[in-house]
Amino acid sequence: MSSQAMPSTVPCAYSIGRRLSILLAIQTVIGLGVLLAFIYGATTMLFTDKHEEELRGYSAVLVDVVRDADAKGGEAEIKAKLAWLAERRPGTFVQVQRADGSELYRDKAPTFDVTTSVSRTMPFTVEPVSGAGPLQGTVILDCTQDAKTIKRMALLLIAAVLAGAALVGWGTFWRVRCSLRPLIDLAGQTKAIDARRLGQRLTLAEPVEELQPLIDQFNGLMNRVERTYEQLEGFNADVAHELRTPLTNLIGHTEVALSRERSVGELEDTLHSNLEELHRMAAIVNDMLFLAQADRGVKARRGAAVSLAQLVQQVVEFHEAPMEERGLTVSIEGDTRLSIDEPLVKRALSNLLGNAIRYADTGTNLCVRIARESGDSVRLWVENTGPSIEPEHLPRLFDRFFRADASRCELEKPHHGLGLSIVAAIARMHDGFPAAESSGGTTRVGFSLHAA
Repeated sequence: MSSQAMPSTVPCAYSIGRRLSILLAIQTVIGLGVLLAFIYGATTMLFTDKHEEELRGYSAVLVDVVRDADAKGGEAEIKAKLAWLAERRPGTFVQVQRADGSELYRDKAPTFDVTTSVSRTMPFTVEPVSGAGPLQGTVILDCTQDAKTIKRMALLLIAAVLAGAALVGWGTFWRVRCSLRPLIDLAGQTKAIDARRLGQRLTLAEPVEELQPLIDQFNGLMNRVERTYEQLEGFNADVAHELRTPLTNLIGHTEVALSRERSVGELEDTLHSNLEELHRMAAIVNDMLFLAQADRGVKARRGAAVSLAQLVQQVVEFHEAPMEERGLTVSIEGDTRLSIDEPLVKRALSNLLGNAIRYADTGTNLCVRIARESGDSVRLWVENTGPSIEPEHLPRLFDRFFRADASRCELEKPHHGLGLSIVAAIARMHDGFPAAESSGGTTRVGFSLHAA
């Protein structure tokens, strides 16, 4: 039973401005809500205290009036006085009961519905002067208007919270859009960069402190991309040039050999010449494949620790013939043991020695220096005496197919310009780096190696 692959889900993009607006609006609602809720609660407490104070004051007045009226004329006087007060205190309702529970007095026409309106009640007790049982009274205060005021205030506060949140949200969205304008400009500039405009860089009319590191990093990346692109174009052109020469020679020799009948010896000479050109092409292709592997991050296969001086001596013995031909001698200074990839290091040293032999003055001494540096790093230098390399050429000395001076190449022993590039690749495969110095007729080219 075959299973069907589930489609991958791509997260949806979100708007920074919209998200910030919503978050700040929520924070505004919470903040203003808490603040205005506190204001509402404080106002309600003030109204409650006001009602309590008013009821206490009116109850005290009623107690004094009932006591005085009882002293002057008994229950009739009490009823008259309470009726007279009721006319002058709208918004209140008073009733008084005797000690046995019977009704002594009740306001006839209250200005509010006692049963349905918002009100507050406070009981009071009066000890009659006549010595009868205590009178129990109740005063009710109409709070309907204050309740409506508090309700309107609550609605106003809620509206203020919502309006404030909406204002903050809209203001934040507008402000964020204005603040993100530099990012929009950078996006437009980035979109305009293509293979024909690699030299274009990101800039802002008004520098932004938070964006400047990003701009610098991107421009630095574009510098490396542009340099790599130029190197790639140059590398392609150099590869085509280097391969064109042996191909042209092969075609020419073959066409000449086929132009008329040749003897076996002449055909053998042509085949030998073609074989040399094929070997040269194979060497270029193999070196290019090796550099491609190094560029992909392949690391050296390290073996047991070996003496670097003995390794150098083996390479020197391989180059004895060309050195004797030019009357050169070699001295080896320093030694250390290190775990390395022997074939690769030998290849790098062979390229350095071959380069030094090619450009050293006749009859001079070559010096190979081995020095342990800080930590686990080891530096190998190959030093020769001869024409100095111009300072502007030193940074490009390890570039592929780069020749500081084409006139210095020996026509009888041509080389295709990848030797020092391979040295740099081998150094990187050992977590090291190449280096070159040249001044006063002395040139030192080498590389560093790091312990595994």
